[in-house]
Amino acid sequence: MSKGTKRAVLVGCNYPKTQFSVHGCVNDVKAIRGVILDIGFKESDVNVLTDAPGSPVLPTGANIKDALNRMVNKAKAGDILFFYFSRHGTRIPIFQPGQPFKQDEAIVACDLNLVTDVDFSRLVNRLPEGASFTILSDSCHSGGLIEKEKEQFGPEHMMTPVKPNKPKPSKAKAKAKSLTFDIIHSAIDTLAGILHDAANVGQKIFGIFGKDVSLKFHPHYVDGLMVLDPPEEDEGILLSGCEANEGIFTKIL
Repeated sequence: MSKGTKRAVLVGCNYPKTQFSVHGCVNDVKAIRGVILDIGFKESDVNVLTDAPGSPVLPTGANIKDALNRMVNKAKAGDILFFYFSRHGTRIPIFQPGQPFKQDEAIVACDLNLVTDVDFSRLVNRLPEGASFTILSDSCHSGGLIEKEKEQFGPEHMMTPVKPNKPKPSKAKAKAKSLTFDIIHSAIDTLAGILHDAANVGQKIFGIFGKDVSLKFHPHYVDGLMVLDPPEEDEGILLSGCEANEGIFTKIL
């Protein structure tokens, strides 16, 4: 039996010249690319998307999902798929009549077109038997990116703590680089030139991004409920930078 192909999609967003700008995420992608090339990935099978100046393909929501879809479409038994994302994550409030309030997780593309847990779950569920898909997300709230992940590695999933005596970040010198969904919603409204209104959020986002929007915001997502086939147990591995309810702390120099 021949060895499977190793394929990867690497995404880094610095959000330059915006109120959400961060530093180092493009460098993170360069570092990860070097690591996976050293362990057997071929350059031709590694797709890099960053918002660095002069980047040939920007990491918009549509481009990220297109790259992931093409990678999954090529997958065969024995293949190893890898997705890396560096920067902002957020949580989407879900209001269901008669149900407890909940929040779903997403990563924030450079154009604010979110790629959500629903998108990742559907990707992983399409994998052919014998293929693997590892997601490494260095973003806030990344612990919930796959709803029913087969395996997850994060703070709450370790058998023993790493450096248990390590002091917690000082409140005076660290802050969480987290984006709330309401901030993103308001920014999208500003870009689109429309008045912010919390009602009909899904319809509004679908109206802005159209067919490129997350499955979560398609018309079949009605009253906070996804009218799709129920999610299966995912055959994916999620390596999260934090839990679903946590942000990533950045040291302020």
